[in-house]
Amino acid sequence: MRIYTKTGDKGQTSIIGGRVDKDDIRVEAYGTVDELNSFVGMAVAQLKEELFQDLVEDLEKIQHELFDCGGDLASISERRPLKLVEEAVFYLEERIDLFMEETPALEKFILPGGTEAASTIHIARTITRRAERLVVTLMRANDQIPTLPLRYLNRLSDYFFALARVINYRSKVEDVEYVRSAKVFKSNKKASKNE
Repeated sequence: MRIYTKTGDKGQTSIIGGRVDKDDIRVEAYGTVDELNSFVGMAVAQLKEELFQDLVEDLEKIQHELFDCGGDLASISERRPLKLVEEAVFYLEERIDLFMEETPALEKFILPGGTEAASTIHIARTITRRAERLVVTLMRANDQIPTLPLRYLNRLSDYFFALARVINYRSKVEDVEYVRSAKVFKSNKKASKNE
């Protein structure tokens, strides 16, 4: 089986329901979701200990949801139902709350880092924010884009922030506070870095 088709040699690519230029904002958006998925896969490979089994299960679930999200963004077919479901957003919210309860209270910004896996998750968090910005641009250009991918990505970046802290906490590695940070988080343990 050949995986190359040569159909993109002139700068266009197929999407669900048509073809567009490879630098189309739609391709940028779902391509960034694909990039994100690859970093999530790297984090899964770094979390081998039994201590992280629940986190690995989460991340593998998220990888499937990112495929759903990318597919939904890549579709211009009105007949294709969305694959991403709202329950995915609710699940992330539940996990964020659990992770914030598990980790020490946070008052200041922290530096991305810690263990290798936590650092990878921080990269995933920033790519998620970039994907989110691209989806906003796509939605501005096309009012037919569903809102669920945007909501999912917004919540996912918060999830990754909380997850990186849990990985460091379980690994007994302290987060490093940004030295010039004011107190930016409420004393509520459920406060989140992102809005």
